Amino acid sequence: MNIDRYGANAAPPWTGVVLAGGKSSRMGRDKASLSWKGQPLLQHMHDLLLRAGAARVVVSGDHPEYKGIPDPVPERGPIGGLAGIVENEPDGTLLIVPIDMPKLSPALLRRLIDDTQPAASLCIQGHMLPLRLKLDQRLRSVLADIAGAGPPHMRSLHCLHAALDGIDIDIDARHSDQLLDSDTPEQWEALQA
Repeated sequence: MNIDRYGANAAPPWTGVVLAGGKSSRMGRDKASLSWKGQPLLQHMHDLLLRAGAARVVVSGDHPEYKGIPDPVPERGPIGGLAGIVENEPDGTLLIVPIDMPKLSPALLRRLIDDTQPAASLCIQGHMLPLRLKLDQRLRSVLADIAGAGPPHMRSLHCLHAALDGIDIDIDARHSDQLLDSDTPEQWEALQA
């Protein structure tokens, strides 16, 4: 931990990542452009990471207005998006959020960042995202193996988390509604209600 100028413990700088690639085929339109509280969902998720304390935010997917990093290998899901990010980022801590989880709070994201367990991969029990990763050569190597794997079930965040001996943390059940995501128009409507 670093000691900030006020003497309180502060986490080292970290990078936020918004996974915004993919076709959004079940949604029927680009999730990044959906409106959440008067702004595009991508802008909301970008700003959420900054409010949680990210030193900077990078976006996976073809979003030039955010200097988005297109997936190097298309149709690999979140693993493909991460593969593009780790090729372009220096070693450090990444906190990854999906584009479609707008109820996340800065406090919940801080819970993952501030957890002191020295895990290469850290997530909330029962949810692969949001996900804290230690970006180093080990992650790059494991991710390259998984991204190149054959069947889709072998190219998942679950596989990455397991290969990194990831740790799951518990949160208070009253915060579980923050982990709702939406893949279909019906789920999006329910999420906004």
